[in-house]
Amino acid sequence: MKALVHEGKTGINGLSYREIEEDAPKAGEVRVKLMGAGLNHRDLFTLTRHKESDPPLIIGSDGAGIIEAIGEGVTNVKIGDEVMINPGLGWRDKSDAPPSGFEIIGLPYHGTFAEKIVIPAENAVHKPEYLTWDEASVISLAALTAYRALFTRGKVKAGMKVLIPGIGSGVATFLLQFSKAVGATVYVSSRSIDKCEWAMQMGAAKAFDSNEDWSSALAGEKMDLIIESVGAATFNKSLDQLRSGGTIVTFGASAGDVVQFDLRRFFYGQFNMYGSTMGSGEEYREMLQFMEQHELKPVIDKVYKLSEFKEAFERMEKAEQLGKIGFSIG
Repeated sequence: MKALVHEGKTGINGLSYREIEEDAPKAGEVRVKLMGAGLNHRDLFTLTRHKESDPPLIIGSDGAGIIEAIGEGVTNVKIGDEVMINPGLGWRDKSDAPPSGFEIIGLPYHGTFAEKIVIPAENAVHKPEYLTWDEASVISLAALTAYRALFTRGKVKAGMKVLIPGIGSGVATFLLQFSKAVGATVYVSSRSIDKCEWAMQMGAAKAFDSNEDWSSALAGEKMDLIIESVGAATFNKSLDQLRSGGTIVTFGASAGDVVQFDLRRFFYGQFNMYGSTMGSGEEYREMLQFMEQHELKPVIDKVYKLSEFKEAFERMEKAEQLGKIGFSIG
């Protein structure tokens, strides 16, 4: 089968689109003929985390396709079923934190940037009929991350004021849609005028330039919930916009992972802070049910062929995308 394989060199220079042997499913596993896959920032990080001396690795965490083979004992799906892939391995039930041994496909195990993938049967979840292959292929990692951060950790409810700094990423676009669907009032920031305009069209109450004074931009309004994924560049600005007793959830640090903040102001403010990463299989199913109930679809930026991977990676590296970048495979 053809696949996007990382080997021999760190970074994008270690990627090649080539033939690689396909695997057969063992007991409790299925093989999925992939129709599409989604690109995430995690895939950029994988190019440096996967070392030159490591065995060849098919990268990619998002995907959807058709079950073409099943191993012994599999009962939840059958050959011909259309499925989406939950990329989280070993985290079945909702819990405070993932269990020991939790992993994500695409590193250290083969991922979705290929014509086929073998996964545990429990990670194959039936695709909602209203989603196209392009849509279903780019949802999993970003939407699951957004769902857990917003609902499980942030306890979002109707009427809450929610701030999403750095609108434009795949996760952020899901955060905006999920928050609006539950009845929250959403505020966003971005350095991009186009992304701010898009957010307003999607129902944001206010979208402002991240380089502005945030307090002025928000006219002094304080937030009930802030979902932080940018990191050091915005964390203290976000904290300044939180109401007393409010909650900040952080799941990313693309702009710096070391932050200094005023501890005294934090405890006097009675603030709550939660870390969040991905989510469980239980939350994955909840997320898909929520999306289907509200007929939500991912925001798709561009769809490439796997052979055009260099263009796709370059677009993400420059943060030019609005929403999800996808790969068409099947």
